[in-house]
Amino acid sequence: MSPQAPTSASSWPAGTALLLDMDGVLAEVSQSYRAAIISTCQEYGATSITLDTVAEWKVRGGCNNDWVLSLDLIKLDPNGRSEGLTLDQVTETFERFYQGDPATGTPGMCDLETLIPRHELMVELKRRCPRMAIVTGRPRSDCDKFLKLHKLDHLFDVCVCMEDGPPKPDPFPVQRACELLAIHPGPSVVFVGDTPDDIRASVSVNCRGIGVATPENAKQSQKDGKPFDSDALCTAMKSCGADQILEPGFEGLLDFFPPVPPN
Repeated sequence: MSPQAPTSASSWPAGTALLLDMDGVLAEVSQSYRAAIISTCQEYGATSITLDTVAEWKVRGGCNNDWVLSLDLIKLDPNGRSEGLTLDQVTETFERFYQGDPATGTPGMCDLETLIPRHELMVELKRRCPRMAIVTGRPRSDCDKFLKLHKLDHLFDVCVCMEDGPPKPDPFPVQRACELLAIHPGPSVVFVGDTPDDIRASVSVNCRGIGVATPENAKQSQKDGKPFDSDALCTAMKSCGADQILEPGFEGLLDFFPPVPPN
């Protein structure tokens, strides 16, 4: 029988491994992946689909594959031209928006992605916690591209991506990352994500699930005069068992790992 996770924040052990989701955690994707979903839907007449619609589906969970989500949303719209539409067709359209179209010289929405946390913070986290992994629903090529572009690739020895197995909330990505890091899932493994699926995958194998607010949601909450973690995604993560919700950029994550004396 698996051990039960601690019931209070103070009873959690110090972190010995760090698993990070990518989109919304490391990468600001409101103008890339999220925008590509909207553009793909509009391409097939689903003009009622907005960023709020996408957020609502992300809150529900089970939406880790944006190609599949795009097709589902096209079918949802009464004006969506979904009859006979295949996932391959939707994927091709999505990738044209996200990657860009060399035939027309149109730049890809991926070029609009930015790094959310400070690079110096990532380096310090690696110094305190040598066992770090990416656990993402991105295709491996997109994951590798972002890490190299932002000079983070040397910080991660392990990346578990779309091609590797079932997506979150299935615990497989978390379990696989732990296997590749040569550790057992447990309370000292910290997993940081921005959706309920991330938290579900983490707590189902007794790891410490930490939520992080996305920049766009935190900004809207601030504009509305509410706490940064009051949006629907953060609320859903708490209900799924998130131990804490951190602000965008997760500066507070350093507190989870003991400082390392300088050499």
